[in-house]
Amino acid sequence: MPEHLAFLAVAILVVAFLYSCVGHAGASGYIAVMTLFGLAAPDIKSAALVLNILVASIGTWQFWRAGHFSWGLFWPFAVLAVPMAFVGGYVNLPTHVFKVLVGVVLLLSAVRFLLKPAGDVVVREPTRPVALGLGASLGLMAGLTGTGGGIFLTPLLLINRWARAKAAAAVSAMFILVNSAAGLLGNLSSTKRYPAFALVLAIAAVIGGTAGSYLGSRRFNHVMIKRLLSVVLLIAGVKLILTP
Repeated sequence: MPEHLAFLAVAILVVAFLYSCVGHAGASGYIAVMTLFGLAAPDIKSAALVLNILVASIGTWQFWRAGHFSWGLFWPFAVLAVPMAFVGGYVNLPTHVFKVLVGVVLLLSAVRFLLKPAGDVVVREPTRPVALGLGASLGLMAGLTGTGGGIFLTPLLLINRWARAKAAAAVSAMFILVNSAAGLLGNLSSTKRYPAFALVLAIAAVIGGTAGSYLGSRRFNHVMIKRLLSVVLLIAGVKLILTP
């Protein structure tokens, strides 16, 4: 109904703003919100991926313009993640146990950032084999869960001190963009359907994503970004655990 769509659009705008502040596109939040509104699961996954692509494109541009993007850190994670995201998007399997396990990991990461937001120092960058292997795993997880994978990549980069907060956000935004595109292609190849209501949600996501990525890339310091990241991880973790 129109009034329900208006409330849903506002919720999508808020999610896009919050997630884009830390270089994320919001898929896990979109999925949670659309699930609460009782939308069909196939429609939710494809709509969330499209919103992800839009917000991740804006975030990539904003963080790149601000000088935080590192190609050398990005490509080893992305090169195998993209085909694996396509595979994960194509496959429609019961993944509740998998999602619960991932949700627990995200909640633990959120607690860590809330209790101890580590300093913004790079100790070392990951070796190529490690980045390639992790990228393939994260891409598959992204496709299966209908997200872009940034929700997993960012805490991994920060906890291991492989990147500073804004560099991690910049790399995650591009990682989300390419994985979401691959996941959407896989999903549409499998389901051959796309919901018409997503156009209204796309407008809301673009507004929220533009404002959030601008503030995250240019105004917020690394402590603020990590605090916001902890909130995002809490939302994503609870969503994965509670959503069938």
